[in-house]
Amino acid sequence: MSRFALVLLCFSLASCTELYYKAQEKIGNEKRDILVDRIKKGREDQEKAKEQYKTTLEAFQAATGFKGGQTEEVYKKLKKSYDEAAGRTKTVSDRITSIEQVSSDMFSEWEKELSGMKNGELRNKSNVMLKATRRRYTELLRKMKAVEAKAKPVVKAFDDQVLFIKHNLNAEAITSLKSNVIKMDADVQILIRDIEISMKEADAFIASLPPGS
Repeated sequence: MSRFALVLLCFSLASCTELYYKAQEKIGNEKRDILVDRIKKGREDQEKAKEQYKTTLEAFQAATGFKGGQTEEVYKKLKKSYDEAAGRTKTVSDRITSIEQVSSDMFSEWEKELSGMKNGELRNKSNVMLKATRRRYTELLRKMKAVEAKAKPVVKAFDDQVLFIKHNLNAEAITSLKSNVIKMDADVQILIRDIEISMKEADAFIASLPPGS
């Protein structure tokens, strides 16, 4: 993509975002409301991803009990479960990106509005709220990003094992799961713990967000 095309794309995206905000304002939704909505949806996405990681791990654990039969059927089941886990992971990542976008715009707007306030006492109080909100948001984002980072190697491990079975399609390939599923289990449990921490942080952030910011 040329630099000119990239500039046009950025301008187009920025214009679309601004139009979106204006449309939301017309129905009473400020950037704060949009941020809260996206964080709530991000929490839901993490919950769904958590359940899918559990389901995928269980599919791999069940496959270790393979005692003969159609190895291709085992592969297809594991591939389907992996695809669903990968899809949930991407949804979470996309949601984080959307949260970062609106939070950045919200904080920028807040700072701009502060600079226009003439009442020094009210401006200082609002500035204190801004700093506190930004600190809490930064911590929330850190936890969400930590989940995103830990999910990638977990999903990659699922992918590697599925590909290995695909390349061999024999009982020995499925038996190889036994030596890997223990580590998979440990990694998934850590990931689930971090997801639950992130979800609690999202709840706390939403509860603490001052109205009308």
